[in-house]
Amino acid sequence: MPPRRARSERVTLLDVANVLGISSITVSRALREPEKVSEPLRQKILRQVEQMGYVPDLAARALASRHNGIVGVLAPALTNHAYLGIMSGIEERVRDTDFRIQYANTNHDADQEYRQVKLFLSQHPAGILLTGLQDQRVSDLLELAPCPVVQIVDLNLLPSGIAVGINHREAAETATRHLLACGYRRIGLIGGSRDLRAQRRHDGYALVMQEAGLYDPGLVMTEHKQTSMQLGCDLFKRLLETAPDVDAVFCQNDDLALGALFEAQRAGLRVPDDFGICGYNDLDFALCAEPRLTTIRVPRFQMGYRATDLIIRAINDECLPSRVIQLPFDLIQRGSTRPPVRSRTC
Repeated sequence: MPPRRARSERVTLLDVANVLGISSITVSRALREPEKVSEPLRQKILRQVEQMGYVPDLAARALASRHNGIVGVLAPALTNHAYLGIMSGIEERVRDTDFRIQYANTNHDADQEYRQVKLFLSQHPAGILLTGLQDQRVSDLLELAPCPVVQIVDLNLLPSGIAVGINHREAAETATRHLLACGYRRIGLIGGSRDLRAQRRHDGYALVMQEAGLYDPGLVMTEHKQTSMQLGCDLFKRLLETAPDVDAVFCQNDDLALGALFEAQRAGLRVPDDFGICGYNDLDFALCAEPRLTTIRVPRFQMGYRATDLIIRAINDECLPSRVIQLPFDLIQRGSTRPPVRSRTC
């Protein structure tokens, strides 16, 4: 048995190699390039690594190679329910790799985003994954980044780099056209954070309402806050006070939609007969509400998984299947909106 070390001492590759009577290079290959080591020897090394409690020194790895093995992920709101699906996809893709994820939360603050990107770059990351680019200064920094950068974006923005996403404006257009097809006419919008995706959803809603000759800026209620059910309640109540004749609402997130549903029921409105509600994201609780929420289903898990797959391929200098991947969205019609007029029987 190797001698017990003081708690402050770190087990090194050389320590493992000396116990086994092999070179540290062989131990390193077994951990980083297993195909170059025979399977019996690799299993012997792994058992010894586990027994001795060897943990890779990422700082030393960064000095010895071109990166530290960490993918920095920049998110506008880690506490947002919708982001959990993206995180699940990211974590699933890195699960069986040597890469690790480091998250940073910007809270939709452009200055914080700029600061976090500079911090990531100073640590020699393997790559950077952004889920909400807000600032031109950040774009300029990333143009010079020595590592691969992948964005999860609104593809209507025509990204110049590697990107995965959906077209949020088209998704909002689909939601608004659905409400019009159901016979609603005084359709409002409620929204929270003003990131680029939220802006595109507003643009899609406004475009369809303008084409129908029904756009009224007085029916748009937004507040620059983290979206929540409480914010949905507050904005919906304000909308009813401003426009009592409003008969439907498109909500930029499902949590806003659920708050709007609660407030509509408190106001005595029958959903969907008197009032229609359409959400966005298709979070789990959309299926549990009463009535169940009509919503736009966004492939959040696939966004995270595909974006992380692209960044890992780029780090490993593999050929990318595509530099820009557009994923589909779906309108999920449930009980919070009436059936489209053309589908209703007399």
